[in-house]
Amino acid sequence: MDVPRTGSGREGLAAVVARPSRSVIALDFDGTLAPIVDDPEQARAHPGAVPALAALAPKVASVAVITGRPAAVAVRYGGFAGAPGLDRLVVLGHYGAERWDAATGTVKAPDPDPGVAAARAELPRVLAESGLSHDTYIEEKGRAVAVHTRRAPDPQTAFEVLRGPLTALAGRHGLVVEPGRMVLELRPPGVDKGVALTAYVREVGAESVLYAGDDLGDLAAYAAVEKLRAAGTPGLLVCSGSAEVEELAGRADLVVPGPEGVVALLRDLAKML
Repeated sequence: MDVPRTGSGREGLAAVVARPSRSVIALDFDGTLAPIVDDPEQARAHPGAVPALAALAPKVASVAVITGRPAAVAVRYGGFAGAPGLDRLVVLGHYGAERWDAATGTVKAPDPDPGVAAARAELPRVLAESGLSHDTYIEEKGRAVAVHTRRAPDPQTAFEVLRGPLTALAGRHGLVVEPGRMVLELRPPGVDKGVALTAYVREVGAESVLYAGDDLGDLAAYAAVEKLRAAGTPGLLVCSGSAEVEELAGRADLVVPGPEGVVALLRDLAKML
């Protein structure tokens, strides 16, 4: 297993190894447990993800998947339901607005924000006015809606062209825009991966935490771990490496080569424990 490059990261790893039963392992889904694909509906967990999680989960306080996807979708695409060894897995979907517990197999969630439906209805007009109707993909996420530009001839230019109009659209309906890897997501404010992670660590009573992510949406979780560390809870920040999100890699204690690297890290950690 690679050694974290920072002192804080090495302290976080040491704390997880010393008292795994008091540690939370939290991970993003897309780009971390599942490779990024052009069509979000075709995303599936890396073949080694479930076996690696199943080997690790019984040795720690909890394993949580924190994702912008609906919880049920992440469970289905991840193949988590009914997997041996994952009976205590928790999936926090929509940045923590939804929760699926493997123990019950059910999803708990509040009512959807009406602003999402209103923004979704306006999206075709906004995309048409930007000249990008045929170069983008709208992903319906129930409690959010996302516009992907990865299919465009110039994905980064399309991303930048749409950022302003989509931010204005979100503002008209009380939403915020969450930028990601060639995707702009419109969702309700006040919920992010940092809020979800902090609340879950406190719920479990964890004394250390490992978080792995790959995208701009994971920065909030990174900030949460940094605050926990400042308050005395050791943590390890892992980046599922990508040249598309240099900011995340720069703040990570450990960078691994995508979902394959995350799976290897989970396997190594399970062996260490």
